[in-house]
This record gives sequence, structure tokens and C-alpha cells, in this order.
Amino acid sequence: MSETDLPPNRFLNRELSWLEFNQRVLAHAEDPELPLLERAKFLAITGANLDEFVMVRIGGLKMQYQRNPIVRDPAGLTIGEQLHAVSERCHILQSDQYRILNDLLEPLLADAGIRRLSLDGAGQKARQAADQWFQNEVLAVLSPQTLYHDRPFPMLQGLQLHLCVRLRALDGAIAPNLSPSDAPPETPTQTADQPQWQFSVIPLGRVLNRLVSLPTEKGYGFVTLEDLVIQHIDEFFPGREVVECVPFRITRNADVQLREEAAPDLMIGMEEVLESRRESRCVRLEIGSAASDETVVFLTETLGIGSQELFRVAGPLDLTYLFNLVSLEGFRSLRSEPWPPQGSPAIDPAESMFTNIAAGDVMLIHPYERFDPIVRLLEEASVDPDVLAIKQVLYRTSRDSPIVAALQRAAERGKYVTAIVELKARFDEARNIEWAREMERAGVQVIYGVRGLKTHAKVCIIVRREPQGIVRYMHFGTGNYNEVTAGIYGDVSLLTCDDALGDDATKFFNAVTGASQPGQMQYLAAAPTTLRSRLLGLIEAETQRRREGQKAAIIVKVNSLVDTDIIDALYEASRAGVKIKLNVRGVCCLKPGIKGLSKNIEVVSIVDRFLEHARVLYFEHGGDEQTFISSADWMPRNLDRRVELLVPVLKPEHRKRLHSMLAAYFKDNVNSWKLLPDGTYERLKPSDKRPPFQAQAVLYERAVNSKRKSEQSNRTTFETHQPRARES
Repeated sequence: MSETDLPPNRFLNRELSWLEFNQRVLAHAEDPELPLLERAKFLAITGANLDEFVMVRIGGLKMQYQRNPIVRDPAGLTIGEQLHAVSERCHILQSDQYRILNDLLEPLLADAGIRRLSLDGAGQKARQAADQWFQNEVLAVLSPQTLYHDRPFPMLQGLQLHLCVRLRALDGAIAPNLSPSDAPPETPTQTADQPQWQFSVIPLGRVLNRLVSLPTEKGYGFVTLEDLVIQHIDEFFPGREVVECVPFRITRNADVQLREEAAPDLMIGMEEVLESRRESRCVRLEIGSAASDETVVFLTETLGIGSQELFRVAGPLDLTYLFNLVSLEGFRSLRSEPWPPQGSPAIDPAESMFTNIAAGDVMLIHPYERFDPIVRLLEEASVDPDVLAIKQVLYRTSRDSPIVAALQRAAERGKYVTAIVELKARFDEARNIEWAREMERAGVQVIYGVRGLKTHAKVCIIVRREPQGIVRYMHFGTGNYNEVTAGIYGDVSLLTCDDALGDDATKFFNAVTGASQPGQMQYLAAAPTTLRSRLLGLIEAETQRRREGQKAAIIVKVNSLVDTDIIDALYEASRAGVKIKLNVRGVCCLKPGIKGLSKNIEVVSIVDRFLEHARVLYFEHGGDEQTFISSADWMPRNLDRRVELLVPVLKPEHRKRLHSMLAAYFKDNVNSWKLLPDGTYERLKPSDKRPPFQAQAVLYERAVNSKRKSEQSNRTTFETHQPRARES
């Protein structure tokens, strides 16, 4: 069936699909089976997710609307229709967030000994402690900025809490008044007989703790910084009448892109992008629900906010404050049992990483298995006299990255070190700029990515001189070189010194650093050159095999499925009878389970304690199974506008292990959600025929058992202590 024969309404809207993902995360905050602080963590995650969505996706839609408001997405919606639908869905999501917070979590937390206190109703000891904290820690730090009609409105930082203070105006010091024509319908406006107001803004900043702990008889009591300041607001305005004080927060458009053709220096250009984000258009105003119409009108008119962009919040703004509660000492019963990552049986800690990898390819599944071997490999390479060169792509790293430190140490010891540091990694630009400068000072050859593309591939090549000649040791991964997120993200690592993969990796890396086309590669496929065609070819091969009566199946795990060409190829495979199982964590624009189109396609999404991040692909290929790991999601940006890698898994035991991992996700009936044809999701539940099966718990148990068996096996092998050789 050609593309022209396919139904036009075969795609789901990307933005609404993402909001469905955040709704699935939010459902875990409501799940009574989860420990209480785990539920609070999921609620905090939805808050952080929604912040980024508004900054990037809504910000981007608004920019598209200015360029061409009538253009339609693959689902058939214009930009205006998308903005309306997304705004409506965001308001529903926010309403659900604060219903869960106010009606469920806060009462349960209070019963468990974690209380958000109201200073009006707090005991005398708590009020005295609050007063002392305000006088000693707060009053000297914060500064109000009163607004005048003849002075510019202050520059407000995005996602930072502010207080808007309404004061009774003094004669001759009136802030700009709104005329009746400026005020929205049903909003009272000021007349000559009504009082005139003056407004002031107090940024709460980031140097003060958001939560202020107060003494309680038992447990942990706290007050939010904004509530503490509101309680003492008169002290900022002696001699003035404070009529109202409410918290608010703005979100600015973060979808500010660098025009690389106009930026002769990429680092300077990215610094300008970061600066422009601080001044970009406001795309959301959150304000306490108790705010008066006068204050709301003042802020919306001043900030240029429409009704769709206004969010009245019935609780503390910025739900990420809940992360502070999750990290409280004690309260172990309110958390899940920890799952510490296990050592891999394939790695002997008594041997160097080079010896371990030379003995055979090593596959690690994180975070069930430790990320330490990758860090250790770089640290050993930095001081090994036989290592000649290290080549690595860095997209995101940790704040105190031991990997960056190892690269610097290697360069300082005279090794040839090349790092591709992606300065355009969104929200990590500032950190990557800093790392790039530090590495350059240490002697690392730093490449600032590729013009017009983001370098997102996860690869490291270590070139070592050995008795038999030059050997290349490599790491390929699905996740970033960040040992912190490796403890909470589900990813796959492959450590190998395979010659053929080494040839391909060298061609790939040299092409990126040399701004050239990679030579013909035997195993690897790279975006934006060959990855799209390779994926389409793999899918079409399964389609053709099924039509010829051969074995054919596709099992794929990615974070997002958006690309229309890939989706149409999957539809065609389904029509041919290929059984397709897709584990898509977030956005999925494919409609499964539709007769005549996608009847043979099943889509699930896993939301559990670890963020599913690995990209793993399985093709039955007529019985000659092919398995791959990749850095790329199935989105146009990954296939066309990023430098990505698709890496084959060559060892049968590793392919078997990944296939077993994929199968586990489709057995999950505890934290798995099934995508329905209309774009909604249904949570799967255990039944009499299907007892509870939690994929992540099973994967962790496998890692524990594998390590335990390895240790038991080692204990049954006797190794004697030998005397030291005597000196002659």
C-alpha cells in the first residue's frame, strides 16, 4: 500500500502524546501501592517535566505560529489548534497535580510526620523560630523593587519564584493603571472613586532554601520561603499599607535556536543564546489562586499574557520543592527498598579494564549493573603508558565529572585526546561551555560539535599499543557519560575491542572531527547519513520476509516514535502480517490496533522507579536474529538533524540477553501502560491468569542473581598464596 492509500488521520499529535506521558507519570503519584515519598517524587517529576514542556514545546509552537499559523502537523492540526488543545490539556494536568497534592499527599505526609505548616496556626515555638530565621537569614538578602509608570518593568528570571505586592499608592507615585479597555471582561477596573494601587516585585532568588524547617514535637515541620516572607511582608515596606502579597512565577520561551551560519564562533554564539533565553517572551504565568483580579490583570497586561497562558495555582508554586522532602534523612518506611547497582560477572575487578575487554565483549545493563567500569576504563587509560589516544563524544556530563577529569589528566600526560563537546545540548550548554574551556586549558583537542547538527552519539575510542600491534578499545552506549544519571536511567553499554567495529568507529569519529563524509562502514550506521535508510531497510526486510512466508518480527524499545516515514513503514509491515511490539516510553504518534492498518502492532510504555532510556532494536530476520543498540530515538531530529549511531550486538549471548530484557517489558502488568488507538493509555493490571510481573524488579533480580552465582563460583575455586621470590 502506497503512502497515498494510507488514511490521512493515521498519526497522533506529538504534543498531546507527550502530555499523556506526563499524565502516566502523575498516576504514580496517586498510586496507593507506592511508598509515600516515592509518590511525592513522581509528583515533583511531573512538575519539572511540565516546566520543560512549556519552555520548549509551547515556546516553539508560539514561534511557529508567528511564522505560519495555518501550517498543519501530521495529525492535521494547525498551530493555533495545537496551542488551544495543549493549553486545555495543561490546565487539566495542573488541576490533577494540585488535587493529588492537596487532597492526598499532604494529608498523608502530615500523618507520617512531614507537615507543611501555616504560620498563622503554628505553635509559639515554631513562630518564634520562623521570626528569627526571617530576621537573620531572609530580610538582609531579599530586596523589593517598586514599580513606577515612568520606569521599565524589571527583568524577571524564568522559573524563579517572585512575590507581587500590591500597595496603597502614595500621591504622585502611582504605578501605571490599566484603562477599562485593557482589562478583560468580568474584571473590575479602577475609577476615580476607587483606590489607586502601586505594585512591587520581590524576587525570592535561589540562594535561600525553599523550605524552612521549624521545630515540631515530632517529625519534620516546614514552611515555604514564600509563606514566610508573606507573613513578614510589612517589614519590607515600613510606613506603607500592604493590601496584597501573592507568589507568582513566569516561564520564558527556551526554544531559542542559534543561527549557526551567522555565528563565526560557536561558543560565543551559544553564550548569546543563553543570554537571549533570559530575555525571551513569557509563555506562562503561574500565580497563587488567592490573587485578586487587580493583581492578575496588572501582571497579565504587563507581561503580555493571554488567558490560555494564565495558570492559577491552588498550592505552592513549583512542585519541584517536593524533591527536598524525598531527600530528607530518616523516614525509610516512606521510601522504596534501595536497589544498589551490581557488579558485572563479566568484569574481574582484580584485572585492568583492558584485560577484561580483551577477554571478550562486555555488555552492561544500567542501572542494574554499575556504570563504574566505563569510568574506570577512562581513568586507567589516562595513566596507562601504552595508551596513545582517546577520542570521545560528550553530550551531557555530571557537575563533577570524573570522565572529564580523566580526559584532562590524559592530555596533561601527553596523550592525544580529542573530545567532541556538544555545546548545543539543551539546558546543559553552560556546563558544556565550562567543560570545553577547562579541557582546552589541559591540552585536550576540543571540537564544538558539527555545524547545523547536534552530536548525540555515545562513543569512546581508546587507542593502545600492545605487543601484537595497535588495539582499539571502545565503549558504545545508549546513555550519556554521566555517572549520576546512570544510577537512575535505564541504558545499555557495550565494551569491545572488535577490529571491525574499531575500523567503523574510527571512520565515524574522523568524519565528524574532519567535517567529511564517513567512509563505507561495515557494521555501524550513522545519522544523518545512513541511519534512516538502514532502519527503513530493516523494517522493509521483515515485511518482505513475512510476505514470502518466512519468520518475521520486530521488537523495538525507544523513548519517542514521531517520524512519519518510520511509522508508515511499520504500518506496511503490520499489514503484511509482521508482529510488531513497541516499547515507547514517551511520545508515540503511531496509532496501534487499527484493523487494516496496525492490527499487528502493540505499543506499551513503562513508568517505574528508573527512567527508561535505552534504545534497543530486534529483528527476527527469518531466524537469523539481528539486534542493535542505538543513541537515536525514532524522530526526525534524531534521524536528520543529529549525529547518531546504530550499533549491532554481535555476540549471541548478548543478543539473547537483550531479547530477554525486551520480552520482560511486554510481560509487565504492574507499571505498564497500553496505548489505545485514540491516543489514550490503559494501565495493565495483574489478573488470576497473569500474576504480578514488574519488569524492572525482574531485571534487578537477574543482576543480583547473576552476581551472586559468579561470587559463589569464585569461592569454589581455590587460589593459593605464593611466597615472594627470594632475592639472589
